[in-house]
Formats: sequence, C-alpha cells, structure tokens
Amino acid sequence: MTDVARLSRRDWQVHPPYLHEAYLSTTLRAPRQSLLHLDPEAAELTGPVFGPEAVGPGDADLTLNAGTGGRAIGQRIMVTGRVLEDDGRPVANALIEIWQANAAGRYRHQQDDGCAPLDPNFIGGGRVLTDTNGDYRFTSIHPGAYPWRNHHNAWRPSHIHLSIFGSSFPSRLVTQMYFPGDPLLPLDPIFNSVPCERGRELLIARYDHDVTEPGLALGYRFDIVLRGRDETPMETPR
Repeated sequence: MTDVARLSRRDWQVHPPYLHEAYLSTTLRAPRQSLLHLDPEAAELTGPVFGPEAVGPGDADLTLNAGTGGRAIGQRIMVTGRVLEDDGRPVANALIEIWQANAAGRYRHQQDDGCAPLDPNFIGGGRVLTDTNGDYRFTSIHPGAYPWRNHHNAWRPSHIHLSIFGSSFPSRLVTQMYFPGDPLLPLDPIFNSVPCERGRELLIARYDHDVTEPGLALGYRFDIVLRGRDETPMETPR
C-alpha cells in the first residue's frame, strides 16, 4: 500500500491547510520553514510493519473491549465502509484504528479533565484490518459532543477519529468522521478548515438502514478514498 504515501502531493482544495487561524492550535504547530523530503522507501525499511497479528479478537467492538466484562453506556452504532483507491480498487489489509469520546463526551485520557463522567466499560479505542474487498466494520457507541478551549462557548460536534495505516508507519493517514444532521458542524473550526463544501460532505457518514441491526445498533457507512476526485480530506501531519 505504498500508494498511501503519495498523498504528500495533496489537493489543497480538499485537504485542510497546515494553518487555519480559526483552529487556534494550528498557529502553534503549523510549519514555519520549508518541509524536508522523506524518502518513503527508506522509511518503510526501517519503520514498523503491520499485519494480521496487529489486531486481536474483539478489538473492533468498542462496547466490549475494555476488558471489564461490562458493556459501554450509550447508543450503540455500527460503523462500516471501504478503503478505496481513486479508481475504486479496494485496499486490502489496511490497518484502521479509531478513537473517540464516550457517550458523555469525554476521552479516557489524562489530559481530558472535563466534568463529564468516565465510563469504566469504555476505553474509546479499537482497530481492525480491511478484508480483501477493502471493507471494515466497528461496533461502538455514539460519541457525545464536548466543550473545548478554542474560543468562547466552543463545542466539538460528535465525531470519530480514524487512523489508516499501510504496511508501515510512514503511510499513516488521519481523518475524522462526523454524523449527519449535527447542528454543531457549521460552528466547528476543525470541520470547516476543509476549504470546499464537497470535501466537508465527504467527512459526514451517512445513515444506512441496511447496516442497522434490529434492536441493537444504528448503522453508518463511511468510505475512505485515498486519492482522486472523491478523496477523503486528511489531517496534516503534526
């Protein structure tokens, strides 16, 4: 999957810029000097390699993988989709990791000191490998919105972070998935750092009743396209 590394040649009408002043932390981390070229082949020879052993049983079910024996609190959701090249070819054996806030809008992270409660049965992370058709599937809970310190009365819309790896660490790509109809989307500077409306639409999952499991979980579909006209906007390297 060395094609993933080629996204360094990005379409900046689709992907968010390094510096987006409304998103305050980019003013601190945006590059101030010219970027250095990294030989992807050399990096892949020295970096870690991922395979089937990177995913354990139950890693794709975030409602159960906390190891406590209990179930996570919240509205259960199924998230599925495909990882595709620009011509529609599936990308097999891509490692997808997700992380998210719990149903109350809090991360299991030492830097999240918000007042929302933690869920002892939810660690907020999971991973899965795409199959030969490029398909992936997670079970999780609908993440809650949460306040953040970017500006006055700032709230992040419900979202899930996705990290996509090829066969090695340098091929890592990161994006976010949002939910349809969220009233916070027009107010969110991270979502709106994507320059074009079409790009922002590609970050919103669509409800899929065929994916919905009766009596159990609502279903959402979120395809990840690596290049081309329908490429998924990706976050800039940090």
